[in-house]
Amino acid sequence: MTQTSSVGAAAAAVPTEVIERAAEAELLEAALLSGAHVLLEGPPGTGKSTLLRRVATGRRIPFVMVEGNAELTPSRLIGHFDPALVLSKGYVPEIFEDGPLLEALRSGGLLYVEELNRIPEETLNVLLTAMSELEITVPRLGRVAAAPGFALVAAMNPFDAVGTARVSGALYDRTCRISMDYQSAQAEQAIVGLRTSDLDPAWRARVVELVRSTRDHDDIRFGSSVRGAIDVARLSVELGRLRGTTTDDWHVGLAAAKASLSGRIRLQDGCDRSPEQVVTELYVAVFGAEPSADSPDPSDPGSAEGSPGEP
Repeated sequence: MTQTSSVGAAAAAVPTEVIERAAEAELLEAALLSGAHVLLEGPPGTGKSTLLRRVATGRRIPFVMVEGNAELTPSRLIGHFDPALVLSKGYVPEIFEDGPLLEALRSGGLLYVEELNRIPEETLNVLLTAMSELEITVPRLGRVAAAPGFALVAAMNPFDAVGTARVSGALYDRTCRISMDYQSAQAEQAIVGLRTSDLDPAWRARVVELVRSTRDHDDIRFGSSVRGAIDVARLSVELGRLRGTTTDDWHVGLAAAKASLSGRIRLQDGCDRSPEQVVTELYVAVFGAEPSADSPDPSDPGSAEGSPGEP
């Protein structure tokens, strides 16, 4: 559930730049230096975790990460006494096993909580207390005060309605909010290129176009992040290899798109089509209609057709 790491100091005061996130990185760095707690709010796959890790790289403090979900109870967040040792030693501080919150408090580290609006309300109240008072009182353990440098950075997906109304007022009053929307098409092409550098840039750009088109379709409530484009590209490579054809084969791309995107999109209530049908419609809009059996092979250098699926 948690991941802890010590981050070394960078030579430069400005954190390592994330693709098209310089302004957000600067704001996050300034907020943390000022002693503020921060809420990163944006759709999945917009680089919230990556941004924080880049900023944390330039700071000589621990980084503690915890995934927010319904199973994150106060005891899992705070910690607990070892039940076996309690029987022999009683409730003494040395047998208390720190949870991520106490670990960050004692070390003066960054506590990063993903999917904040998914955690139970009682757990949220513990976090709010630590944010407001910079300390927490644990039964039978006592008061634990925050060491200098402690800060909470929470991430939240505005498309996920679970618990959003519950956390909004109390949380926003205690944080600086940094909104992170989807990046530009050029930035997303660069992100996909980092992970699929050996593929044709023009074809990669069309994959990104396909994924971006899921975000403004009338039948889709919310679409895919750039992670979907990365998976479409990677899956096309392997599927093309298995089928003995090219990565940009029209049928390979469609199969990869259905597998990569159908689970990432959420359709509007009342939509009478399947996710695969909607993905197919979008794929045809970007890559063209299915080639007929007697059409020239678009991957053949001698073909008059320059791109897969173009009429």
